Amino acid sequence: MLSSGLTFDCAGLVPADGTALPARGALLGLDVAPEGEAVSLRPGNHIAEGKGMLPVVRIMAAIGMRFAALPDVRAVCWQPAGSWMKPAYYRQVVGDWLGGGAFPALGLTSLRRESNGAMVSLGLGLLIGQELRFEPERNISAGAVARISVRLIHELISNGPLSEPKEFAGSDGETLLAVPVRGGEQLRVMVRK
Repeated sequence: MLSSGLTFDCAGLVPADGTALPARGALLGLDVAPEGEAVSLRPGNHIAEGKGMLPVVRIMAAIGMRFAALPDVRAVCWQPAGSWMKPAYYRQVVGDWLGGGAFPALGLTSLRRESNGAMVSLGLGLLIGQELRFEPERNISAGAVARISVRLIHELISNGPLSEPKEFAGSDGETLLAVPVRGGEQLRVMVRK
């Protein structure tokens, strides 16, 4: 498949067999991940190394919007984030982003809880090479972690990865400190009120 001079590989279209469903993850606008078969889309060989570059992601997300508008599509799965989205939700958040809005952090990234209780983003690493990490804290709710993550992801997508600690202003007046950890692959986020 060719779009804006870039090629993408599409598998699972009739008459070929559908591809296996991706692993289940975060559900956005869905009660359960649907059953069935999948059609997969990924960057072609000549751009595979640049699959996380924003121009490539934007074009692939735009192609996904067209697929999401087809009849009988039950969900869109953004595999780097492990997120499953209702097609209308995907079209809305990606369409807003492509139209100049904020990066769709709730969809193209997600949060997962580790066994020790830490919350870690998933999918941001594809784009900037770093994931957010929130160590377990009793005074920060899961909703606050999600809200803070959306804010920081938008900033990081706009400005790139961090090589040293940086403070950000939170939307509720708090100070957010992001510190590179684990060899720079994660940014530990601390919240100061």
